[in-house]
Amino acid sequence: MSTSKNRGLFENIAPILNVKNFAASLEYYENVLGFERGEWVTEDLLIGYVERDGFGIYLSQEGQGHPGTWLWIGLKALDPLYEEFQTAGANIVMEPTNFHWAWEMRIQDPDGHVIRFAAEPREDLPFVA
Repeated sequence: MSTSKNRGLFENIAPILNVKNFAASLEYYENVLGFERGEWVTEDLLIGYVERDGFGIYLSQEGQGHPGTWLWIGLKALDPLYEEFQTAGANIVMEPTNFHWAWEMRIQDPDGHVIRFAAEPREDLPFVA
């Protein structure tokens, strides 16, 4: 990629998810999905940032975003996260599945947002159409 043009370079991309109850969503993302709240986030705010491994998502109580958003999160390895989410009681709406594009599972949060967690496709399993 050429950076010779005088233009801004991306530093971060963070989706904003619309939530009905900020405190409840914050609890789910922290205690079930293993995210940590941003340092300025408290339950009395109606918007906040949660992050995991240096990447984050904004949660906005009935402000920004739309219900039912889908997100893609790329991973180095899916299986350990699948085990973690099973133990934590995450709402797994699709167990790990081997597609041509990824070894992928899907989680649904309390507001109906679907998060697609995916790693490289498995070579030891057939692909699902």
